[in-house]
Amino acid sequence: MARLVLQKPGEICTNTDSGEHVLLKPEDDPEVQAVASWFGNKPVGEYYTEAIRNSIDYVLDGGRTGRFDLLSPDVHPGERASVGAKLEYEVLRIFNLPKVKPLDTLITDAPVDIKATVGDNWSIPSEAHCQLCICTQIQLKKNRHRSWLVRAHRSWLYRGKGNKDGKRGLAVYARDHWSVPLYDWTHLPINPLRFLTPEQASLVLAEKPGQTKRLLMMFRFLEGRIIPRNVILTVGAGKGDPMRRARQARDAAAREGLTLLCGDWVESREEAAALGIALRSGEWLALSDKSPRPSALNEQPPGAHYAVRE
Repeated sequence: MARLVLQKPGEICTNTDSGEHVLLKPEDDPEVQAVASWFGNKPVGEYYTEAIRNSIDYVLDGGRTGRFDLLSPDVHPGERASVGAKLEYEVLRIFNLPKVKPLDTLITDAPVDIKATVGDNWSIPSEAHCQLCICTQIQLKKNRHRSWLVRAHRSWLYRGKGNKDGKRGLAVYARDHWSVPLYDWTHLPINPLRFLTPEQASLVLAEKPGQTKRLLMMFRFLEGRIIPRNVILTVGAGKGDPMRRARQARDAAAREGLTLLCGDWVESREEAAALGIALRSGEWLALSDKSPRPSALNEQPPGAHYAVRE
């Protein structure tokens, strides 16, 4: 990547598409301030967590592939990179934003591009040079994410030919000093299957025995941890109606002294609430008298890769 000598706010940015204009600090840029204010009263980090988890689940396609870890060797680097493309549509959906050209959307009538990376930088396309960009950084190994709002001035992009689409990376100094953080580092929940030992995972994800028995093993191994619906589908990858098999596991679990709660059932939600647990629709929880309570659900397994919770 070519070395970049940054121009500073107050100097002139030369962009052959939009013409010369003055580089502005975020506090002096009316569109930056308007868009930042639009996000100001929203739980942006929480919404982005949901959007990122949905995007990763989409790429892994666990219900068909049985995959649950984006850093696994059986996930192609190109698939990991495609999380950003899916994230754009998830963000538009969750924030109820329109899809509007020439960039990705309009916020307070300002064109905004939505970018994400699972690496260290973003590829800013030529049409987004000197435009507003939301830049999201996803650190899979540290299981966290954060986002900034920045005007991606051409003067703050790395020079050189860029890639074949004319995309260029954003200078770190510009990101750190002339952007508006939308939220700080936010935890990205771990897929509960990452808490299984290799031996346990091989049993739970094996072809045999049948789904009900393997799901029962999973509930036993992950006792006290919330199990999202996507995990049930992953364990039953390629099989018929894994959710029905999970429901059928209740009686067998009860015989082992294990109570299975599901957020789709009122009585389960009430029982979980009595324990201080908010069980959402589609989530499962296996409990016994000796179960660890979900206060430690976000603890990280030693040496684990970091994936999404759902």
